Amino acid sequence: MTINKKLPIGTLVLFGLFLLAMLITSVLMKPSAPPTELEGVLRPDFKVLQPFKLTDHNNAQFNRERLQGKWTFVFFGYTFCPDICPAALAVMNSVQGLLEDEGGDVHTNVQVVFISVDPNRDTTELLANYVPYFNKNFIGATADKIEIDRLVQQFGAGYIIEPETSPGQYTVAHTSAIFLVDPSARLVASFSQPHYPATIVSLFRKIQDYFFGN
Repeated sequence: MTINKKLPIGTLVLFGLFLLAMLITSVLMKPSAPPTELEGVLRPDFKVLQPFKLTDHNNAQFNRERLQGKWTFVFFGYTFCPDICPAALAVMNSVQGLLEDEGGDVHTNVQVVFISVDPNRDTTELLANYVPYFNKNFIGATADKIEIDRLVQQFGAGYIIEPETSPGQYTVAHTSAIFLVDPSARLVASFSQPHYPATIVSLFRKIQDYFFGN
């Protein structure tokens, strides 16, 4: 014998409302298609960075918490770099200048971090002499090789320490992209060469609008 049991009307209504809420949430949480200008700039996914521990050029801890609440431009390099690193830092100094010209408290909302991939030579003291030369508000940071390698991997970056040409003298081949982390510590974008300050600022504003509408 077949027993036909009907669910109460109230239960069906509640279940329907639950499904509707889930549908609305999924639509709201899913970002709209990015503007064409951001194709190749935005990362394929926007993962929150895993915890890390670096030391900045003032010998203070630089960790994931210091990324939160600010937009952070990140560049991996080394102080002995003959060309790419000083060029990138000079570009970011110009970017800061353009953002300041737009008005607002840039230093409260935006920071630039130079992370050394050459911890054997780049001490915090050396970073303190190097990084602020380009901009007094820039942050230089380093750690041991294991910690740096973990962070480099999170960013999808890379570097290779070349053989020594003489004792203590070597170059480091490294990623030349400038990365962007949002105020929730998510890696959201990367800017490949060539780097033009006005272009980076324009793309940065589009990225802000895409994620937060501001």
